Amino acid sequence: MRQTELDLSEEDRSTIEAIRSKGVHQAREVNRAHVLSCLDRGIAESQIMEVLGIGRTAVWRTRAAYLQGGVELAVFDVQRSGRPRQYDTNAEVHVIALVCSIPPKGRQRWIMVELERAARQESGMQSVSRETVRRMLKTLKVVG
Repeated sequence: MRQTELDLSEEDRSTIEAIRSKGVHQAREVNRAHVLSCLDRGIAESQIMEVLGIGRTAVWRTRAAYLQGGVELAVFDVQRSGRPRQYDTNAEVHVIALVCSIPPKGRQRWIMVELERAARQESGMQSVSRETVRRMLKTLKVVG
């Protein structure tokens, strides 16, 4: 098996040791920090893979990311943009205003189906779904 050694700077070593020993980090981040530490100490890839329970490509990618961008790129996940929001804050405000308004005739409070219908009456929200309305309310802690 090919040996992939790595020479970390003292600053990088202390950063990696801090990740490994204290604080709250995701398991992937801690594993990557372990990989970098092991490569720095000259431990064989096969032993790293066996002890950490990861594949060869995880070791190679972690090493390549470190060489490309340092500890930050190698250990932490890069922020992803994700899908843009379909409805802005104004749409959420309209839904909240609906919930706070008088419920439909014959009801003591709004039910989700009627709230969805009423939200679809608002401009720009003709295709809003019941689940979207529910999520809007949940993020604002209106529903449990």
